[in-house]
Amino acid sequence: MERGPREGIVLALACAGSFVVILDATIVSVALPAIRIGLGFSAGALTWVVNAYTLAFAGFLLLGGRLCDEFGVRRIFVLGMSLFTVARLAAGLAGSPETLLVARTVQGFGGALLMPVTLSLLTTTFTEPVRRARALGTWSAVGAAGAAAGPVIGGLLTQWAGWRWVFFVSVPIGVVAVLVAGAVLPLRDRSRPRGRLDVLGAVLSAAGLVGVVYAVMRSSADGWGSASVLLPLFGGLVLLGVFLVHQHRWADEPLIALGIFRLRSVSSGNVVIFLLGLGFLASPILLSLYLQDVHGYSPLRAGLAYLPVGAAMFAGARTASGLSVRIGPRRAAALYCAIGAAGFAGIAALAGAHASYVVSVLVPGMVFGFGTAAAFTPITVAATSGVPERQNGLAAGLLNTVRQTSGALGLAALTALAAAVTASSPSGLPKGEALVHGYTAAFLASAVCLAAAAVVAAVAMPGLSSPPRGQAGRPVRGTKGSPQGSPRGGK
Repeated sequence: MERGPREGIVLALACAGSFVVILDATIVSVALPAIRIGLGFSAGALTWVVNAYTLAFAGFLLLGGRLCDEFGVRRIFVLGMSLFTVARLAAGLAGSPETLLVARTVQGFGGALLMPVTLSLLTTTFTEPVRRARALGTWSAVGAAGAAAGPVIGGLLTQWAGWRWVFFVSVPIGVVAVLVAGAVLPLRDRSRPRGRLDVLGAVLSAAGLVGVVYAVMRSSADGWGSASVLLPLFGGLVLLGVFLVHQHRWADEPLIALGIFRLRSVSSGNVVIFLLGLGFLASPILLSLYLQDVHGYSPLRAGLAYLPVGAAMFAGARTASGLSVRIGPRRAAALYCAIGAAGFAGIAALAGAHASYVVSVLVPGMVFGFGTAAAFTPITVAATSGVPERQNGLAAGLLNTVRQTSGALGLAALTALAAAVTASSPSGLPKGEALVHGYTAAFLASAVCLAAAAVVAAVAMPGLSSPPRGQAGRPVRGTKGSPQGSPRGGK
């Protein structure tokens, strides 16, 4: 692909796809009370407005990455963005709870197709390391802006225009992106043989991930010992185990060529992103709940209070590429994760029922926002380095699956920890102080996760000049001994 304006258009398309998908994770939650009144949702069913999207999105990310590799970035981008946009429109027009939930499920599937292709677009278009790092930094910054802007945009739209506009707002972006992608993105190279889709593997992975994520989401309400949590968790883990066996022994053309994990950059990058997601991705919700429960903020005010953290996230992601190139992704990821850990530790140390917002939230929040958002760039650079071109979508889908699953697990675990510590506080303690103890424990746990990510990055990720394992001396092989460079497993 030629440099110049077309590269800019590709970057804009990738950022647009990332923005609308990440924006959805936070914009809808603010409108839930209004949706309940408008459509007559029961209290128990209302959470499925979020859960239906989350389950479909998490369950089909691996499939989305493989479809991108097999059918090309243009077709899958157009298909994913079209499904996502039409489902958003249908959700905004929904006249019943059932219609809205179906639309949200379709939207989650569209997002699962769209998110891996946005990353694959960048890794295939920007092949030179410096340009790739800058593109990934921009992509991460736009995603951070979407995460931070969601609560504010959702609160403003719900209050001034009605909850339906929470879904309508991104429809014009989707329409323009589909038209531009159809005109600009290249079609798949027809000279390259197309593999067969591993349907059984797709079903097993989707069902397993849905079971695990569903169990994690139920755990905060029902507890980890309840049957409603243990049964789907056990079933999901069993299905994922069968999926791995199927990939290794039975599938002729597996959904995941397990040999990709022999690449040190891929395996270590996914471990680090898991720890980072575990501690960080729940922070917007945790911080919002802390401000509302302890300091009495309204949802909209809590969203506005998070904006400086979002600005720090944008700045961190935007500036991370330069340092990632100068000192290498390993050192940059370790440094940024350590900064994030320091920010979370600061909130844990300074939180209090009468603490100043500036001292206890704003300053440490901007520290962890800058560090954690910046860390995504070097981690993404590492986790997609040395991957054969035909497996770029797979690497992107795998990274996004790990990030999404870790985020769901972190949210459930950290909110459960906060609730347990609050409940175990001394009986004579004021409610506000008991809540502070709970949230302090959650923020401290986030700091531990980020510190662990920094250690793993420093120890396990490849250095500035070391080639990923599997490339020096021998080829990386997929399952059944097929080289990744062959038509079956690689370029």
